[in-house]
Amino acid sequence: MATVLDRKATDNARAVAPKGDPVVRFSESLKRTAVSLETRPDAKLAEEARQHEDAVIREQALYHLVERVEVRGDDLGIDPWPVFEAALKDDPDSQVRVNLLWALEGLDDPRCAVLGRALADETDHRVREWARVFCWEKGWLAEDFRRPREARHYPGRTFDETIFLHIKCSLYIRMDDTNQAWGHVLLSPQMLARVYGQALACPITRTREREIVISKTLRGLEAHEDGSDHYEAFLFRGFTERTGPTTGNFYFESNTPRPFYLSGRADDLSEGVVENVPIPFAREGQWFLNDSITIDNVPAIEYVRGLFQGWAFVNLERIEKGDGQFLFTGNSVLSTLHHPIIGSKTNTFISGTFKGKVLDWDGDGVLDLNYLPSYATARGEIDSNLDGIPDVPGLSVCSRPFCAHRVGGGLIS
Repeated sequence: MATVLDRKATDNARAVAPKGDPVVRFSESLKRTAVSLETRPDAKLAEEARQHEDAVIREQALYHLVERVEVRGDDLGIDPWPVFEAALKDDPDSQVRVNLLWALEGLDDPRCAVLGRALADETDHRVREWARVFCWEKGWLAEDFRRPREARHYPGRTFDETIFLHIKCSLYIRMDDTNQAWGHVLLSPQMLARVYGQALACPITRTREREIVISKTLRGLEAHEDGSDHYEAFLFRGFTERTGPTTGNFYFESNTPRPFYLSGRADDLSEGVVENVPIPFAREGQWFLNDSITIDNVPAIEYVRGLFQGWAFVNLERIEKGDGQFLFTGNSVLSTLHHPIIGSKTNTFISGTFKGKVLDWDGDGVLDLNYLPSYATARGEIDSNLDGIPDVPGLSVCSRPFCAHRVGGGLIS
């Protein structure tokens, strides 16, 4: 009689069994089951990817095309590869080109390597810098993107580095109480910046292994009638593993007290505000040092990549009563399940990835470490005039609505 571990039986099992532990992340199960809320036909996406005057709309269309290639392979209504190649070659917006190459990096297709290598010597320095990163991490080229570079650090500023983050994000929205209907909203990096704000990673060299501030600037918010920008900051704390001399592997969490706008729109006081809600958010990943770029004789971070996740509230009722559009500035607010008032409103799981790299921002050929302004203190408070002093001590969002709802009402304590 054969034993349980009979050689033939185990060989057969090995032939059909998936490799590794089949446990998956929550986001991966949602990715397989959630229904995309993007309904434009393939041909329409291809048209807008090349012809729309708004670079953010072009990029968003390209991201949906890449997503459909990932799901359906070559079974699309159009051939997307000429669209991808043309956009990488001549789109007038550098960010569109960079972010498209990042999206293609995730596809298991040899054409991506060809396109990536073609941009490694691109004349646009922003595109070239990122193409070399992607080629390095995917093995499309053997050269390390880190090489001796001239870089500038501005002393006396709050942060030693202010790294522009490219963030792609999925919102998985619970559509009803059965838990059987989930919607998926994909946000390309520039679309995420338009809806939620452009983020900067802001490390201080001496503390970067245990904490970091992420600051955000959101432009064009309807509630700011004077045209001013909306600022937010998040103080993350955690651990970094430093067994490698030029890498750090980190896991950080934020639990920042924030106002929660019951309307589901940033700074919108129309339905009231719940103050000082601790909002959890998690990020993990890796950063890579360049020995030739130093701050006080310590190597600086040249590149960072990672994952993040958290919770949000999407006001579906309000969207349905409106024009049905989701992608507008300030829509949806970060949330938590652990609050007696807003816990039941939390209906969206946020999952995504980020990448950031030190670049030359003023066009002088020198990498800029902390050139970009970060409107935050080292404790994650808003500092709108960059003097290192918080506008309001302990406040992690801009003070405009903070003042307004004390004058005009709408506060829920």
